[in-house]
Amino acid sequence: MNINALDLILRSDRDRVCEGEIYSINGPVVTILGNPGFKMNEMVYVGDLRLVGEVIGLDSEKTTIEVYEETSGMRPGEKVTGSGDPVSCVLAPGIIGNIFDGIERPLNLIREKEGAYIGKGVSVPSLPEDKLWETHVTVKPGDRLSGGSIIAEVRETAAIVHKVMLPPGVEGTVKEAAPDGSYTIKDKLIGLEMSSGEIKDITMCQRWPIRIPRPVGNRYSPSMPLITGQRVIDTLFPIAKGGTAAIPGGFGTGKTMTQHQIAKWSDADIIIYIGCGERGNEMTQVLEEFTELIDPKTGNPLMDRTVLIANTSNMPVAAREASLYSGLTLAEYYRDMGYHVAIMADSTSRWAEALRELSGRLEEMPAEEGYPAYLASRLAKFYERAGFVRNLNGTEGSVSIIGAVSPQGGDFSEPVTQNTKRFVRSFWGLDKSLAYERHYPAIQWLTSYSEYTKDLAPWYSQHVDKRFMDCRNRLYFILTQESKLMDIVKLIGADVLPDDQKLTLLIAKVIRLGFLQQNAFHKEDTCVPLAKQFKMMELILYLNQKCRSLVSMGMPVSVLEKYDIFDRIINIKYDLPNDKLELFDDYRADVDSFYEDVLEKNG
Repeated sequence: MNINALDLILRSDRDRVCEGEIYSINGPVVTILGNPGFKMNEMVYVGDLRLVGEVIGLDSEKTTIEVYEETSGMRPGEKVTGSGDPVSCVLAPGIIGNIFDGIERPLNLIREKEGAYIGKGVSVPSLPEDKLWETHVTVKPGDRLSGGSIIAEVRETAAIVHKVMLPPGVEGTVKEAAPDGSYTIKDKLIGLEMSSGEIKDITMCQRWPIRIPRPVGNRYSPSMPLITGQRVIDTLFPIAKGGTAAIPGGFGTGKTMTQHQIAKWSDADIIIYIGCGERGNEMTQVLEEFTELIDPKTGNPLMDRTVLIANTSNMPVAAREASLYSGLTLAEYYRDMGYHVAIMADSTSRWAEALRELSGRLEEMPAEEGYPAYLASRLAKFYERAGFVRNLNGTEGSVSIIGAVSPQGGDFSEPVTQNTKRFVRSFWGLDKSLAYERHYPAIQWLTSYSEYTKDLAPWYSQHVDKRFMDCRNRLYFILTQESKLMDIVKLIGADVLPDDQKLTLLIAKVIRLGFLQQNAFHKEDTCVPLAKQFKMMELILYLNQKCRSLVSMGMPVSVLEKYDIFDRIINIKYDLPNDKLELFDDYRADVDSFYEDVLEKNG
């Protein structure tokens, strides 16, 4: 996008006040006869209560508006007033640690003003305008600046330094700069002389349209994993920083729980959690948990690097559609500062249902299962805003997107899941039978995949161990062999299998229970470093090697099963502390003792 086009997008026509009258109301969709002068995607104020809305359709006969609030009680003839701006996010210090609704209204401030329920037309600033921030101005008169240049730094939370940047598309020379001190987000920090000679006042605050990606300098190929501490993800189906992943699963399979674990333990600098159409009690649980959790990286509260966007199932459906774009805009803003940001979208199915409802109100031709024909393109626009980039100011940052999908009845062939698979490179399919067996995360290793494995292999080899990917592949091979053997076992039973195949089933059980299954409530098992993950894989494969050696000598698997070494290996995830990896040598010695004992007693 060139600078001139960008300037047209960001420029506000505040002197132009356009007004129209409501002609018809159909749920969240309001129409006006003709065009009073509104622009496409312009934010408007609808009715006597000035409800927030967005222009979504313009033709010679009518203007169509979607309203982000409840329209009950509204009547034809009420006024609609334009703002001159597209629907935008306010970007300044005060975002981190906050909780917003789908259009960036702070819910805590609304609660103080309105009580437990959001009133119609409530108007509060997105960010506190009177709060003073200790500010270090990093530029001086005479400096030449361009879009994205960092002009000041603010300690937003104990974990995050907010880097105040020049808005994209703005460039000039600093004529004056404020001294270090305490400032509000509206106070002038620098005076910038533009090419026209005009002096432009620059504050901490900028606005950005939610539907337009923020510009970047360059995009990189994925080369660094987003480490989550979850073994089945980090080892078998990794996601790169700047990557995309989908977590599809039926009701009760653990989509939200898996996202919570990633949000708590991943090595992203900032987490943006979007509760899109989920139940209110789930978002309440998120709020209660996140405010109490301590960030293992810094020792500070986890909320010091978290933003929550709550648009629950009982909130207006139109705002649900906007909530994902609001979260993306906040993520891109912090990415531009050089941070790695992870977005948890829970769930994109509820977002797609909002699209379907609005499409029906607009009387558009439905496609498969009633979803609009543009469902795939909207999903593509969402996931394609992820990426690992070089920013305009030379820093590097990333936005990783992990979206939950809630197919009805757990049917992965429905449109949202199938279209999502086209645009994500990690697919973590949750399995109902695993969830009912209390196997969490319930990621089914036979239906899941990651296309990042080859991209990340050099990183694993350099930072963990050269044998990491080889061990991962051997582990996965045993699991696939187990699946083939289980088809035979279901028909004729396990007793008829030869001992080498019985051993495959036994080692696969060790892998499933001791490696893939993870306990979120155990202090050692809730988050596991990559070094321990590799050591666990290596030990399981060493046990497999020793057992195969015994079986090749004619030792029955029934004899091996009598030893407790298999249970001991399974329980390593609990018994061996994450910071005492040297104890793996003792377990390896135990495997050797088991091997020698079997030979001595049964040789």
